[in-house]
Amino acid sequence: MTTAPAAPQAAPYPTGLRLEGRRVVVVGGGHVAQRRLPALLDARADVLVVAPEVTPAIEGMAAELTLALRPFETSDLDDAWYCIAATDVPEVNAAVAEACEQRRIFCVRSDDAGRASAWTPAVGRHGSVTVAVLGNREPRQSAALRDAILTALRDGHLHAEGALDRSPGVVIVGGGPGDPELVTVAARHALASADVVVADRLAPRALLEELGPDVELLDVTKLPRGRSARQEYINDVIVDRALAGKRVVRFKGGDNFVFGRGFEEILACREAGVPVTVVPGLSSAVAVPGLAQIPITHRGVAHEFTVVSGHLPPGHPESLVEWSALAGLRGTLVLLMAVENAPAIATTLMTHGRPGTTPVAVVCDGTMPTERTVLTTLEHLAADIEAEAVRPPAIIVVGDVVSVAHPGHYPTGS
Repeated sequence: MTTAPAAPQAAPYPTGLRLEGRRVVVVGGGHVAQRRLPALLDARADVLVVAPEVTPAIEGMAAELTLALRPFETSDLDDAWYCIAATDVPEVNAAVAEACEQRRIFCVRSDDAGRASAWTPAVGRHGSVTVAVLGNREPRQSAALRDAILTALRDGHLHAEGALDRSPGVVIVGGGPGDPELVTVAARHALASADVVVADRLAPRALLEELGPDVELLDVTKLPRGRSARQEYINDVIVDRALAGKRVVRFKGGDNFVFGRGFEEILACREAGVPVTVVPGLSSAVAVPGLAQIPITHRGVAHEFTVVSGHLPPGHPESLVEWSALAGLRGTLVLLMAVENAPAIATTLMTHGRPGTTPVAVVCDGTMPTERTVLTTLEHLAADIEAEAVRPPAIIVVGDVVSVAHPGHYPTGS
């Protein structure tokens, strides 16, 4: 007697559900449910969560959904369009799935996809495109393929017409502290949509190599104490290209509004009637110390930090910094563009009361392969900058947080 082979399982039928205003029931309050809820809320579904207990994160979503802290009841499915059974009790999930089956409600089971009427794909978004991958109940395989597709879209290796906004105008993009891995997804989208890229020297250079051959690249580098593109020229060129019907990306290092003159460029666009949007970037003032594992605040050590431009020395007639007031603060000072004026800054801070033993870290070429950190104190800052041949770009962190990060370098109580 021979046994006929089992029929192959039917392939799932993929579809996109429009859940806005429609009731979705999530049974379970653990981490699986927690992972599913953000996408449902983004879809503007009317979400009911039923569970005796929920995670703190789900409790924090209570204003965005209906929370029933009790066991599941079949009446919870009244008026529901979709259901997710995500408890850690198989019998409960089975009961939920059976109740859904009787009501013709599609149900996802977190514990047994083979007994579910619906599967949750691995989902990602790129511009206006949603990528959803079903890997035959292999979630790791689905997630890996989704990530590969999204990476190819973001890097421009895979093109999807209409996925990106290519309308004429200006997008002011912060490129972060330098490492191309630290730019935002939105920044990559903007670069992929550009007809013209206007970039300075601190924007991640590796990303410029990925631009298509038809993209016009304009260099508006500003060298410290050297050749420098005038801000007026930058304003003019981004406006002119946008008025010619181009999509212009103004690509700069750090964040647009932290000593980046981003708002000057917005004003120029507004005056010319050019549409302008902003993609924020990681500011080097916070990111570079963080990557160097130096906290700029720390419990019991620093409750505030101040970011200061050091491009003008204390006492300069155009300086807007009250250095005497900064010297009286107990928190952390983060100095940008301050390498040349660091000796004068250190002297002024000490003159107005900041101890010369205050720990200082100078993080050079932050996030780049040549990154290094010079540890010193306020009284020795000038000498050590010269001895270590420190050159811009560098972030100078002044405060006791430096000794927290490097306790072996500083005497106790410094």
